[in-house]
Amino acid sequence: MDRVTVYLGLGTNLGCREENLETCIRRLSGQNEPAGLEGPFTPGDLLLLRSSATYETEPWGFPDQGPFLNCVLEMSTAVDPAELLAGVKELETAMGRQAGERYGPRLIDIDILLYGREVVDLPGLQIPHPRLHQRAFVLVPLAELAPELIHPSLGSSIGDLAGRVDGKDGVRKWFGRR
Repeated sequence: MDRVTVYLGLGTNLGCREENLETCIRRLSGQNEPAGLEGPFTPGDLLLLRSSATYETEPWGFPDQGPFLNCVLEMSTAVDPAELLAGVKELETAMGRQAGERYGPRLIDIDILLYGREVVDLPGLQIPHPRLHQRAFVLVPLAELAPELIHPSLGSSIGDLAGRVDGKDGVRKWFGRR
């Protein structure tokens, strides 16, 4: 299989949020440290091309919780969409994510936003992410990386979608450690 550019959205609002994002990015890239820590991806499965800035964002869908840190990763992969989903779910669990309230607090959340120009509709997996166009906390960092990219289902550019989405005032660049 040829390599495809994928965009992953990361979010966290529990524990040391910056560390959660940093650990997740390393683990997605196959850097399973400390030694002996098994992960779903091996070096080369996912290659980090670029990362957006980190943004602090208001919670979406379940407002009674602390703010999130979010970022978007642009990565290259030859892993097919179903395997990618299985791997990110395994990584979320390995990092300590526990089942809870939908849209509730979480240690880490990894969403597959886009997988090349493909439209995928499988049980438990829809790409483009079905609520991508409604979420400022994803569109703002995604537009930072790829404003001219066309949403495969909607036919609009990511920059246009980001310019029209509600809630942009709740998305602020984070100037912490990362």
